[in-house]
Amino acid sequence: MTTDQISQFEKKIIIRNIEREDFDKIIALQNICFPNMGPWKLDQLESHVRTFPEGQICVELDGDIIGSCSSLIVNFDEYLEQHTYSEITDKGYIRNHNPRGGNLYGMEVMVHPDFRRMKIGRRLYEARKRLAEQLNLKSIIVGGRIPGYHNYSDKLSPRAYAEEVLQQNIYDPVLTFQMMNGFTLKRIITNYLSDDADSENFAALLEWNNIEYRPSINKTLYKMSFPVRICVVQYMMKKIDSFEEFATQCEHYVDVASDYKSDFAVFPENFTMQLLSFLDERSPSLAVRKLTTYTTNYVELFSELAVKYNVNIVGGSHFVENNNRIYNVAHLFRRDGTIEQQYKLHISPNERKWWGINGGSSLEVFDTDCGKISIQLSSDIEYPELSRIVAEEGAQIIFVPFCAEDRQTFLRVKYCAQARAIENQVFIVTAGTVGNLTHVDNVDVQYAQSGIYTPADFSFSRDGIAGECSENTETVIMAEVDMETLERYRKSSDALSFKDRRTDIYSLQIRT
Repeated sequence: MTTDQISQFEKKIIIRNIEREDFDKIIALQNICFPNMGPWKLDQLESHVRTFPEGQICVELDGDIIGSCSSLIVNFDEYLEQHTYSEITDKGYIRNHNPRGGNLYGMEVMVHPDFRRMKIGRRLYEARKRLAEQLNLKSIIVGGRIPGYHNYSDKLSPRAYAEEVLQQNIYDPVLTFQMMNGFTLKRIITNYLSDDADSENFAALLEWNNIEYRPSINKTLYKMSFPVRICVVQYMMKKIDSFEEFATQCEHYVDVASDYKSDFAVFPENFTMQLLSFLDERSPSLAVRKLTTYTTNYVELFSELAVKYNVNIVGGSHFVENNNRIYNVAHLFRRDGTIEQQYKLHISPNERKWWGINGGSSLEVFDTDCGKISIQLSSDIEYPELSRIVAEEGAQIIFVPFCAEDRQTFLRVKYCAQARAIENQVFIVTAGTVGNLTHVDNVDVQYAQSGIYTPADFSFSRDGIAGECSENTETVIMAEVDMETLERYRKSSDALSFKDRRTDIYSLQIRT
């Protein structure tokens, strides 16, 4: 046969990560594999791919998806061994995925019935094992269904049934398969999956140990804490004569943050408007356009400072021109040299009237070496939907650079920031400007009391305040927040304003 003749007999099997374009096929496959159980919702699949894309795997044959598996990473010691499926998967949304965890938890494996003699399930399990090895995870843990149990429940307990399967006296399509793939039975879980009638809501807790696991000595493992130190700069707006003078002031504060071994240094909104004090332009709209010509200087300055002083810098905000439109943009300068941007979404009437500022159109969550964060400029924190969305995407700290001209405006930012911390069980960091610019129109007086706010509970600071500046004083504050404490608090039974949301009757999503 020629090569062309042989090619017509070829089958192309691809093992890859699930993509958003696959969602409808995944749901259709789930309906076939588990006809009596509810399939994934689109927003759950979206959360899987957004939160832990590496853990979502499928098998494709000639363009059709014939198998898939879904996983997340957890510190299993933080969960009760008699957990439920809903608890361990965050009701199927995996927002509890912990990149610093030690165990890969398998949520689901499914193979199309027409292809169950092609070792598709084994390929998926092997892909999971490779992932655990690549990520240096201690083990893979699954709560395995025992779908054959309903045929024996009148004469065998779940434990006795599992033992008979282990002895190969009974064949169970799930438990037998998992045993053949190197998993060991730890115990029986009760009330695991509420709609699994075939298993009568029982499951087998199984574990595969990664023999190549390399234990590492780190403070997260032994202290069960992950402290993040934050330095907030309450910046004085005063007349300067050059960009170099501005740069000297900024470097001073970054140096202070570095001296105290801070992970983040946070500057206020609009603080680069100080540059207007030496620019000869009285018209606010034209002055702002002159300010945008310093964008390159601003970005180069803070990018160099972040690397030089080994501090992640939330560089307040700066006005940027794109396609002849002016935007108020917050910048994240990571200490590894990378840079991110968050455009202000809600523009105040004052910004629109005097400076012609336009609102951005996307809400971002950024990965850092201290976890996921979000930046919301000033009035953006007053819209609760934004904080809820970024919290759902895994943000643990929300930074709020702000600029307020009076106490009333400041209090709106402060009270809303504290409310967002409680509602979403996150840390909120605010940084504002003080002083005045006598030589700049429409940048009159400033009012601020910057702060670092926590959820309100025993695990955190009294009054939900980790640190707070004196009012209207040029200063800095330092405080540590503990990311591991926050994660444990979100799983506690005392206050679950984030976890116990009624997503069955309401939800939020960003329109694209």
